[in-house]
Amino acid sequence: MSIALKRIAFLAIIIILWEAVYRIGIWPEFLFPSPFQVMDTLKNGFTEGGFTIAILHSFRRILIGYTISLIIGVLMGIFLAVNKLADETIGTFVISLQSVPSVVWLPLALLWFKLGEASIIFVVVLGGLWNMIISTTTGIKNVDPILIRCGKNLGYKKMGLFAKVVLPACVPHMITGMRLSWAFCWRALMAAEILGTGRGLGQILMWGRDMGNMSTVLSIMVIIAATGLLTDNLIFKRIELKVMKRWGLAGS
Repeated sequence: MSIALKRIAFLAIIIILWEAVYRIGIWPEFLFPSPFQVMDTLKNGFTEGGFTIAILHSFRRILIGYTISLIIGVLMGIFLAVNKLADETIGTFVISLQSVPSVVWLPLALLWFKLGEASIIFVVVLGGLWNMIISTTTGIKNVDPILIRCGKNLGYKKMGLFAKVVLPACVPHMITGMRLSWAFCWRALMAAEILGTGRGLGQILMWGRDMGNMSTVLSIMVIIAATGLLTDNLIFKRIELKVMKRWGLAGS
């Protein structure tokens, strides 16, 4: 059985179990809707355009925040990797900040940037920033010393050695960091949209909760999960696999 069939079969089992729990009636219908009710909500949401608009708003925010976190994260990671003093001071601070949940930054974001796009994007940036810094720093530090010696034997020195040998060698590690940062940015975005403002998926999720419409809540959860699955499989996994093959770290 192919991987695709296995995944379809597993999804079918989940839906069957979901429907079985619904029919048993452990929870009232308004608290635990059936999968078919959720599918109807999804259909109506996309037909009326509300879910489509929310997805576009959320994607715009995450793309802006994710891009900023990558740029700052890579630059900071390189700086920490080549500067021992900075790594021993700022690096320790970065590691401690990685354990802080993204939602914790939202009160500060609301105070500094008020309600609006800036506060949400700020939280998204911080969601993926620390992981990208650590991934870049770790990747540079773990470059095989043999590659560095080979580069020196070829005549590369300092910046040339870093640009031609060290940086390309740590690309696989950075790609993995980019993949993880994307997931962290998504989590940060949902937290910011739920507690902040704006016409995104998080706001519809909060509206569904406030109105007691669990079908809408579960619909948004399905959209978030499906979006994460598609972006990871169609974009990041493919990029990671190509890089790994190119660098001789995976089978052809």
